Amino acid sequence: MSITAAAMRRIMRELTDLRKGPPEGIRIQTNEEDMLDVTGIIEGPEGTPYAGGYFKVKFKFTEEFPAAPPKCWFATKIFHPNVSNTGEICVNTLKKDWKSTYGIEHILVTVKCLLIYPNPESALDEEAGKLLLENYSSYCDRAKLITSVHATPRKRPVEFDTPSVSSSSTQEGTSSTSAKISAPTPTSPTPTSSSSTFTLPIVTRKSASPAPPSKSDKEGVVSPSKERHASPSPLGTADANVGGKAGPVTMSMAATPAVTATKAVKRAATGGAATGAEKRKKALKRL
Repeated sequence: MSITAAAMRRIMRELTDLRKGPPEGIRIQTNEEDMLDVTGIIEGPEGTPYAGGYFKVKFKFTEEFPAAPPKCWFATKIFHPNVSNTGEICVNTLKKDWKSTYGIEHILVTVKCLLIYPNPESALDEEAGKLLLENYSSYCDRAKLITSVHATPRKRPVEFDTPSVSSSSTQEGTSSTSAKISAPTPTSPTPTSSSSTFTLPIVTRKSASPAPPSKSDKEGVVSPSKERHASPSPLGTADANVGGKAGPVTMSMAATPAVTATKAVKRAATGGAATGAEKRKKALKRL
């Protein structure tokens, strides 16, 4: 068997990448004497009857690679509808759906997905396909039994000591997160005040019309904040008011405003003076 130099370089590059950063549940084995002797190891996915098992998949590269897919088969016995008793794998990726961009990693990931989602419609193992469709519990019991006998080693393969890409990235994210949490955060002192009060401005609106008189003003009760002055009685004589002899001042319940009282006094004084002048004129005419 001989392959081109370009294909050989590609295979070596893929194997190196798989060793440095393997996918979750997938590892690779190589033979130092023959670099084209490649074996993939798939860990049984959790939640399937293959959990706890490790299944080996052999690769055989032909001269047509990568234009044609390599030949692959299960080297570990497995009870699966799409795997024959001889280990042949029925998956479209290794047949009509193959692309030259696919490689070793893509094939192993596809086979792992096949363990999670079997396809009974294209079954190579008719017994497994029939049990899967008719009695799933019996299918699981049979697959678990075969897995425990043929695929469960006493010791985990040493290839799985290397962390996968997802687990290593998760650990790095966890360590960076813990570092961020543990790092002290500088805090600047905030000024504190003994009392923080807010005074809202009081807006006083001037009313367009004067306020109505209060009840106390109507009843004649003198407010302590306002001082009332006594006004001369409008019933007093003009002479008494002019001569300064003010009569007794009485406070009525309805007090007359000071302005009104002043006008009444002036009118009374003017009327009295006019009456005295007329009397003198009449006396002079008589003489």
